[in-house]
Amino acid sequence: MEKTLRVLHVVVNMNRGGAETLLMNLFRNIDRTKVQFDFLTCKEGVFDEEIKALGGKIHRIPYITDLGHFGYIKALEQFFSTNKNYKIVHSHMDKMSGIVLRAAQKYKIPVRIAHSHNTNSEGSLPAKIYKWYAGRNILSSATHYFACSTAAGKWLYGDKANNVRILKNGIECDQFKFIPEIRKQVREELQLEEASFVIGHVGRFNQQKNHAFLIETFAKLIHDIPNATLLLAGDGPLRLEIEKKIKDLNIEGNVKLLGIRSDIHRLFQAIDLFVFPSFHEGLPVTLIEAQGAGVPCVISDVITKEVDMGLELVNYLPLDDQSKWISTIKSVATKNNLRINSTTYLSKKGYDIKNTAEWSQGFYLAL
Repeated sequence: MEKTLRVLHVVVNMNRGGAETLLMNLFRNIDRTKVQFDFLTCKEGVFDEEIKALGGKIHRIPYITDLGHFGYIKALEQFFSTNKNYKIVHSHMDKMSGIVLRAAQKYKIPVRIAHSHNTNSEGSLPAKIYKWYAGRNILSSATHYFACSTAAGKWLYGDKANNVRILKNGIECDQFKFIPEIRKQVREELQLEEASFVIGHVGRFNQQKNHAFLIETFAKLIHDIPNATLLLAGDGPLRLEIEKKIKDLNIEGNVKLLGIRSDIHRLFQAIDLFVFPSFHEGLPVTLIEAQGAGVPCVISDVITKEVDMGLELVNYLPLDDQSKWISTIKSVATKNNLRINSTTYLSKKGYDIKNTAEWSQGFYLAL
């Protein structure tokens, strides 16, 4: 009989999103002789091969958009009826966790964790209504409530938010330590001038991340800072739309689209400022990473104050005042920003993944 505890994590796919990055950071840092992670996914992801190499299993069922409501429930129930060996199911599907955990409950899986990574639902109005309906099952079908921030907990669990465990989005602190040689190397690789003021953004090209606002703001900014360059890391459904916008605004020479990157920790070495104008977020891992690398951040004021590590690196701004974004970015550009080594500070705040992994492992084993 296998002595290792196998925890089943439920996600759409294991691509480089915030929740998925956290899961991989945890997976790499837990004691895998005691706890193993398996994944129930709907689509292929960039982390699939690494998961297998670390000893994890990947199960696949089609997503609700392919099967419809009843087909998806049937696929989930079929999965849980044939995989009754799991004692812990940890769902990262926000409101959709209601459907996942109800199926797990039906097949008597004893520990069912819902995990909130956001403060709003994505998609059209019908999609949001459907997710609201799905989310109504969470309180009755989950045995434990997790969230990445207080705001994310309130959004998903409402009145039960007091019972939520905040699992901090820890990072590999040592990877983000500022090293001038790496900065020089990455800037050479990306063909960036030494004098160039480099603004960075990491995020999926979707509505939530508000790329359109970022591009329009940057187009105005380069009238004042002509040597500015914008790096965009990520991919997603709105990428072609954003590419067209960049072309229409005639700023192609100042913008580099880098696609999905596996070396975000290196990119942060080359960046002078991180900009993040999202409409909503749970607690973004990338903002912890940016501060870990000592990079100043200009972010929308809807993002939780919990993301500010107290290093005087984060500027919160309203999305209805573009001129404020431009003047704040200009003032950061004129400062002589000496990079601080903030990794030890992050560790003290509980954002070192080693702490998070140790806590998670202890939690699973105690159950």
